[in-house]
Amino acid sequence: MLRFSSSPTGDMHIGNLRVALFNYIVSKQKKEDLIVRIEDMDKERNIDGKDKEILDIVQLFGIEYSQVIYQSENVRYHTAMALQLMHDKKAFSCFCSPEWLEGKREEAKANKQAYRYDDACANLPAELVIDNLSPFTIRINKPTQEITVKDHIKGEVTFKPDDLDSFVILRQDKTPTHNFACAVDDMLSDISVVIRGEDHMSNTPKQDHIRAALKYEKQVEYAHLPIILNDDGKKMSKQDDASSVKWLLEEGFLPEAISNYLISIGNKPPKEIFTLAESIEWLDLNKVSKSPARFDINMLRHINHEHLSLLDDKELSRYVGFADEEIGKLAKVYLQEVSTTKELKSKIGAIFASKEIPAEFTEQSALMIETIKNAPYFDQYDDFENYIMKESKLEGKNFFEPLRFVLTGAGDGPDITEIYKYIKNYIGEIVK
Repeated sequence: MLRFSSSPTGDMHIGNLRVALFNYIVSKQKKEDLIVRIEDMDKERNIDGKDKEILDIVQLFGIEYSQVIYQSENVRYHTAMALQLMHDKKAFSCFCSPEWLEGKREEAKANKQAYRYDDACANLPAELVIDNLSPFTIRINKPTQEITVKDHIKGEVTFKPDDLDSFVILRQDKTPTHNFACAVDDMLSDISVVIRGEDHMSNTPKQDHIRAALKYEKQVEYAHLPIILNDDGKKMSKQDDASSVKWLLEEGFLPEAISNYLISIGNKPPKEIFTLAESIEWLDLNKVSKSPARFDINMLRHINHEHLSLLDDKELSRYVGFADEEIGKLAKVYLQEVSTTKELKSKIGAIFASKEIPAEFTEQSALMIETIKNAPYFDQYDDFENYIMKESKLEGKNFFEPLRFVLTGAGDGPDITEIYKYIKNYIGEIVK
């Protein structure tokens, strides 16, 4: 079993989507189910409707899953497992106040040291624990030996006991911490492979330690995908528009193209343009680059352009508001100069919208429109052009420039002869 986890606290990040894609691919390769886990434990930051948005995006990208699990539904198991650790003397009550702990952190920071909890409450006498009415957290005993994580991408990474310390597993309000909830949930779901971003690498030994303390014997495999950098060489964040999957979709990038690009970075695919289904045949976690991947919007535009070019004409026309093969062919003419459905829609939309004619061509355009309205149907552009030129008595610049504005709503663009092929059946609507 594999799982894709996401928190309903904001727009889905391209890093999250990349993780979802890799989990799906590997689940297919291993012939194991994929579940979607909505990590909704942060009640204050959860945004209404974001869970549905996550699921909609997952489905839009063709990522099949067998089940949706909300982490909050497992709280009773989290609590039971914590109590089991307490019973086995593998966890303890910690009465250290947040203020005292913050003071210790500041003290360590002033001394330029990393803060580690000093086990102040680890060995308190029973009488100081049983009758103590102060708020308390529950901490798991820190490991007694090194923990080595075997990662498909990073290789072997070893953590010392002090790297983990006796960390909190239940907060004062007795809600589980992220690491504890994830470790228990992965046990409950019988997860075999965990694929996630490398920013979770420090969480991995903690989760392994939790499962070991609970006597869970299954060895979970790991693959931590390198982070994605922006143009400045920094980790992509909410400040980068392109980090949002929702934004990319709104800008007119196809799900197939976004998937193609996100799977490509850090990999050496057998060909530049491929489908999600095709990637199942060749993707190898062990061959993914260890280095951070830089996001290149221009490369994504190129890949998007290629996917648009491969669409069936009628299917492409639907992206610009039609269901007509001729409009799909017209859209492919405009693919000479644009690369997203948003840009295509703008170009095609201008043809059928009210035209803003430059002042210098107002009179010529008005005359030309009346002439076109009264003209018979012409299959060939040359016949159409000759008729309009003869009837309007316009020529040269006073003919060709107004004609382009009247037919396309723009002063430049693809060859008008090519455009006419696909709009001739709509001429009456265009000059209405």
